[in-house]
Amino acid sequence: MLEDELKKQYLDLLAEKYDSEEKVATEIINLESILELPKGTEHFVSDLHGEFHAFQHVLRNGSGNVKSKILDIFGYRIPEDEINELIALVYYPEDKLKMIKNAFKTRDERYEWYERTIPQLLEIITYTSSKYTRSKLRKALPQQYVFIIEELLYKSNKYNNKNSYYSNIMHQIIKLNQADKLIISLANTIQRLVVDHLHVVGDIYDRGPHPDKIMDTLIDYHSVDIQWGNHDVLWMGAFSGSKVCLANLLRICARYDNLDIIEDTYGINLRPLLTLAEKHYNDNPAFRPKKHPEKTPSESERLQITKIHQAIAMIQFKLEAPIIKRRPEFEMDERLVLDRVDYDRKTLNINGKDYQLLNTCFTTIDPNDPTKLLPEEEEVMNHLLTSIQESEKLRRHVDFLMKKGNLYLRYNGNLLIHGCIPVDESGEMEGMEIDGKFLAGRALIDAFEEHVRLAYDHIDVEDDISTDLVWYLWTGKYSSLFGKRAMTTFERYFIEEKETHKETKNPYYHLREHEDMVKKMLEEFEMDPNQGRIINGHTPVKERDGENPIKANGKMLVIDGGFSKAYQSTTGIAGYTLLYNSFGMQLVAHQEFNSKENVLQTGEDELSIRRIVDKELERKLIRDTNKGEALQKEIEMLKALMSYRYMK
Repeated sequence: MLEDELKKQYLDLLAEKYDSEEKVATEIINLESILELPKGTEHFVSDLHGEFHAFQHVLRNGSGNVKSKILDIFGYRIPEDEINELIALVYYPEDKLKMIKNAFKTRDERYEWYERTIPQLLEIITYTSSKYTRSKLRKALPQQYVFIIEELLYKSNKYNNKNSYYSNIMHQIIKLNQADKLIISLANTIQRLVVDHLHVVGDIYDRGPHPDKIMDTLIDYHSVDIQWGNHDVLWMGAFSGSKVCLANLLRICARYDNLDIIEDTYGINLRPLLTLAEKHYNDNPAFRPKKHPEKTPSESERLQITKIHQAIAMIQFKLEAPIIKRRPEFEMDERLVLDRVDYDRKTLNINGKDYQLLNTCFTTIDPNDPTKLLPEEEEVMNHLLTSIQESEKLRRHVDFLMKKGNLYLRYNGNLLIHGCIPVDESGEMEGMEIDGKFLAGRALIDAFEEHVRLAYDHIDVEDDISTDLVWYLWTGKYSSLFGKRAMTTFERYFIEEKETHKETKNPYYHLREHEDMVKKMLEEFEMDPNQGRIINGHTPVKERDGENPIKANGKMLVIDGGFSKAYQSTTGIAGYTLLYNSFGMQLVAHQEFNSKENVLQTGEDELSIRRIVDKELERKLIRDTNKGEALQKEIEMLKALMSYRYMK
């Protein structure tokens, strides 16, 4: 009875919007027709790691989709140099316009170029919008020029009555100095139309210099979702009250010489941390920052960063211990490294063998109570946590991650997940105890996400199970984001022998090569094992060594190919992206993004070969997608309204 009453109330509310039989019928006709349109193009990117310029280029060119559309239209109609000019104009309209206009010698040349180029851009819009409704296209157009663009897009001169009308529109656009603004708007519209929806499969933050610019771009993007990566969760955890997450992200920023993200971008005052570092630490080769892609610090700046790096690393190691001790279910006792160091001999015993510790910086450690923070360390962390949580810009970015993000997503038959689904060597789902209940597989990952959201909802609480679990996602052996048995940060800093640096991966990472295993994991998430795929990021694909990103007979796609410059020497490329349109899937490998200037001069993309993952036997329609499922439900309610109100 309650369900019937709620349905009646909903239909009454719906009737306020559709207050006549004709309006209901029109909307049903509209939605039923939309179901028969081809599905839009999905664009998948992963492991951006602050590399804003490379990401922005991939977004502007739609992983080569823009160029391919321009070639489809003009490949045999205009010269190659004009095609390249058009490509660069669509990618970077403001910059390319300046270059082109500087080359004009006369006003007539400029007018002639405008009269040729604007119709070309309109033709690209006509082509790229051919599978959209007019209503959807109108929403994508720049509102200040909607009337002009629609008149030119849909012009009809069958009876030769509008020659002067259309000519005068073009003439007035140029005469009133609106041509440049219109061209920029048309180029941006083309970029938007070639991709219907963007998936970011994790790791926006850390290593690269501009994660904030990536976040600002995503906030303004027309349609996007995010699958949280381990580095994203680190920043979310810091904002949610985890001091150990905060120490980790500060350490990584120091390591990659990106502390200006903290200070200049998010407005966090690092002076108290620097004062602490200057007091207790000296130069140390193990803690000198890595080379930054965009700047070269002075010797004094490098020394300051080195000292900060040591200070925050030691605070991090201290902060880990209380969590490990109060959460035995995390099974992390072996990571109580400070408790196991022999401070007289400066050695650490690992699996029965003593290893000499080098480049140590233990000046703030009391050997009798090695994990206890100094009062000044505690004061610094309290200050930093308050500053992080009071940063309006970071709040906006974390709010967006929470709103648009999840640990995994089931979308149009595919499972998107950044890291892994923890399994044992036999392929059985691995798990752990949370709140007294053993969880594995999908149930475990659902619980992780629930606690991430609980920690975010209670940012004033620092040591509850939810906040501890956010840190566990960064480093725990059953974490779906970390995907390894232990994080050996301490050993990498202080022990020379590389066998101690090894971080053993979860068996997921070799079992995902097998089709039967991938199908089993799809079934765990209640997905069609025959039609579905898993799309992963997190682990760079070493294409240089012959590793194939297409695994398990096409059921598993790994699209972390090295956006981060730190990985490109290993992977041999600069990232993979994935396109999924109504005809099927294509994997695109990217060469290193050298410069926008090169694109402006040549119109060339930093792309290597596209690989067809598969072709659809039948072209996929909106009816076959998540969006189609939602539209079907709307149609059912509208038909119920028709029956309830207008067909009694």
